[in-house]
Amino acid sequence: MQVQERVFDVDEFWRFACQPENANKRFELINGELVEMPAPGEEHGFIAGEIAFHIRLFDSDRKLGIFTVDAGYYSQEDRNTVLGPDVAFRRADEFPPPLQKKWAPTMPDLAVEIKSPSNTLAELRQKAAIYLRRETQLVWIVMPDRRGVEVCRLDANGEVEREFVAEDGALSGESVLPGFSLELRRLFA
Repeated sequence: MQVQERVFDVDEFWRFACQPENANKRFELINGELVEMPAPGEEHGFIAGEIAFHIRLFDSDRKLGIFTVDAGYYSQEDRNTVLGPDVAFRRADEFPPPLQKKWAPTMPDLAVEIKSPSNTLAELRQKAAIYLRRETQLVWIVMPDRRGVEVCRLDANGEVEREFVAEDGALSGESVLPGFSLELRRLFA
């Protein structure tokens, strides 16, 4: 749902989001436009928690990077877009801590978007393209209604490539989390 037509940048968006009347609301900024997002449901929260848990468990000894849940990210080349993936991972060697108090001024290496009843697949695919064209290497679009995940990455020509992994398959961390594998049956129990 669009809430305002004025074009915002990352700094104006931060001030807007921090106003007391917006304290319990969730927004993203896409091409300068505010998009209000309803609070996710329980199924959504469970899936986000499971993915974050497995990434954390995998990376606890490897220390490849950090994972976040519902944190904001933006590309320094595009100060009019701030996305808040449901779960994200960014490699520490590319943008080492300290953690940002505000939104991270880089895109995650892995972004996870979980389809809620308020989302359309077209909207999530559009967000996946935004991530990928702004430095993200891998996007997982989790589709509880289809009991699977659409894995998105850029092909050699810079086009978004999509691969559907059903609940009997597993997600790979590919080059972002080498060696990581998550059996999807864990998400759709």
